[in-house]
Amino acid sequence: MLMDVHTHIFPPQIIADRQAYFAGEPTFQALYQSPKARMIGAEDLIRAMDEARIDVSVTFGFPWTDTELAARHNDYVLAAAARYPARIVALACVYPLSRGAAAEADRCLRAGARGLGELAIYGQVDEAEALHHFEPLIACLSEPRRPLLVHANEPVGHVYPGKAPLKLSFYYELARKCAGIPLILAHWGGGLCFYELLKKEAGEVLANVTYDTAASPYLYKSSIYARMVAAIGQEKILFGSDYPLLAPARYFKEMEQCGLSAEAMGALCGANSARLFGLIP
Repeated sequence: MLMDVHTHIFPPQIIADRQAYFAGEPTFQALYQSPKARMIGAEDLIRAMDEARIDVSVTFGFPWTDTELAARHNDYVLAAAARYPARIVALACVYPLSRGAAAEADRCLRAGARGLGELAIYGQVDEAEALHHFEPLIACLSEPRRPLLVHANEPVGHVYPGKAPLKLSFYYELARKCAGIPLILAHWGGGLCFYELLKKEAGEVLANVTYDTAASPYLYKSSIYARMVAAIGQEKILFGSDYPLLAPARYFKEMEQCGLSAEAMGALCGANSARLFGLIP
């Protein structure tokens, strides 16, 4: 099984007139104001999956600050999963700092969402306050335990749209709060994965954390796949393409170039995610 744990879809109304949604949504504008920033719907995703021979994709919307808009987007994602139950796994997406975030998350989970994601805070924020806002969202996922996928990015290096200012310590403390809840940190966890090598505490705090590979070809040398498999184990890494940002083939080529074994590629590109979402034992 090939499984992509990180894709985005949008309703046709937003795709047709993205500029109409810029007001009051500075992050959406920053990420999608360029016409080169692709936006796709559910059928586009299915076609791309067929071309890449992806069996299942986890997909989600956008962390709109407007809760009503977030709800409409979540409804579209849920409808897509209902239309393609064997192909699409839906996550509910909310803006963690919104007043109605927990209520919307709970609504979507009751309606069939398999977890929450990709949750993100892109602006300047007090990290202790942000962690506090995550608490009711984590509580929504506790019974039964369902995954939480959170945007993370490296705190150093070049600046690009959507690069959040949160420190790695924020994601570490989030992992502590998520004890027992599967936490997927996107984009290699912004480098938090390297701290899995610490002798004390980190192994326990990060025990339920996995890291997806979304946007890796834009961010890291291709050797990262083999290096991370050797450092933290193949079971901790999930293939995510961030499609339509990048096509899956780009990742598979890099994995092959760095010499990953067939066993490791099978784990990264499907088995780990399928097990996490309960698709296989």
